[in-house]
Amino acid sequence: MREKILHKAGEMFLNLGYKSVTMDDIASEMGVSKKTIYKYFDNKLSLVEEATIAMHESCLTMINMIVGQGHNTIKENFEVKKMFKEMFQTADSSPVYQLKKYYPRIHEKVMKKEMVAFSACIRSNLQRGIAEGYYRNEINIELYIQFYFSLVFSIHESTVENYKIPELEREALEYHTRAIATEKGIKELEKQLQS
Repeated sequence: MREKILHKAGEMFLNLGYKSVTMDDIASEMGVSKKTIYKYFDNKLSLVEEATIAMHESCLTMINMIVGQGHNTIKENFEVKKMFKEMFQTADSSPVYQLKKYYPRIHEKVMKKEMVAFSACIRSNLQRGIAEGYYRNEINIELYIQFYFSLVFSIHESTVENYKIPELEREALEYHTRAIATEKGIKELEKQLQS
């Protein structure tokens, strides 16, 4: 039951917003009493934190599945971007923006975890991209990880309207890729932008 509550709460937080969803809303949506939810979570704050961490872990699992499909590194980045777009498409406002605004301590904690986990993914992508000839040999991998994070997180943390995020993310990914790509990488980038 605990996992079902986490899943439903996470889904509702993403689609309806962290602030607007109440414990009553979650109980009603699940067809259980509020008492059932409080059996597993002391308050909304603890549910928000655990649901957000569960969503973070779910994203990481999906990214690892995409990486395991064996795409070239540029296509892999576009597949990850597509996964996030599908995941957040029903939300009216940015979940990351809301989390930062209404639950700053949880936001900070989750962002620290994301920096560690997603840095490893980006580092691997950059190293493979260099080996595959899509990215230039001389790039400073650690610096480019920081650049890309700064771009992506600034989009999510400062953009209220969720519908704008996919386009801004696509622009950030194109900007990032053009900055590090070889001629072979630019050709693959153009191919991905057209599809």
